[in-house]
Amino acid sequence: MHALRRQKSIAAWLSLAAVPLLTGCGYHVAGSAAHVPGNVRMLAVPMFKTNVQQFHTEVAITDATVRELNTRTRYRVTQTDKSESSDATLQGTVLTETITPLTYDPSTGSTSSYLVQITAKIVLTARDGHVLYRNDKISFREQYQSTEDLSAFIQEDGAAVRRLARDVAGQIVSELLNSF
Repeated sequence: MHALRRQKSIAAWLSLAAVPLLTGCGYHVAGSAAHVPGNVRMLAVPMFKTNVQQFHTEVAITDATVRELNTRTRYRVTQTDKSESSDATLQGTVLTETITPLTYDPSTGSTSSYLVQITAKIVLTARDGHVLYRNDKISFREQYQSTEDLSAFIQEDGAAVRRLARDVAGQIVSELLNSF
C-alpha cells in the first residue's frame, strides 16, 4: 500500500514538474522569433539615406549591412531600390553623426582621440507595404586616435566610421533575426 501511494506521489510531482516544460518558460531558440517572415527569400537594401554632412557614412553602413546579411543569412540580397522581385525592403537613414574630442595631449593641448557617434533609423517593409520591423534610433560609437606626424598622417575617422558601420550592420541583422 505504501509503495502504491509513493508511486502516485512521485507521478504527481513529475506531472507538476512537466507543466512548465509543456507550457514554455519564455525561452526559445535564437532565430525562432525572427522579424522576417519565413516566406521572405529576397531582400532589397537600397542605399541608406542620410541627414548628415559627413562624406559616405551612409555608403559604409549600407555596404556593411549587405555584407552582414550575405554572411549571416540565406536571403538573396539586392542593393537596389525597392525591387518588384524582392519580398521585403530594408531602408535605413543615418540620422546623426557627431565627432567629439575625447582626450587631449597635455604637452601640446591638441586633441589626441575622438569619439564618433552615429544614430540611424531602419525599417523593414514587406512587398505589400506592411512594416515588419522598425527601429527609429540605433546608436553606436567608436573611438579613434589622431596623430601629430603630418607626413605620416592617416585620416583615421574614415576607418573608424567603417569599423562603426560593421558594428551597426551586425546590430541591424541581429535585430532582424531575433526579437531579443
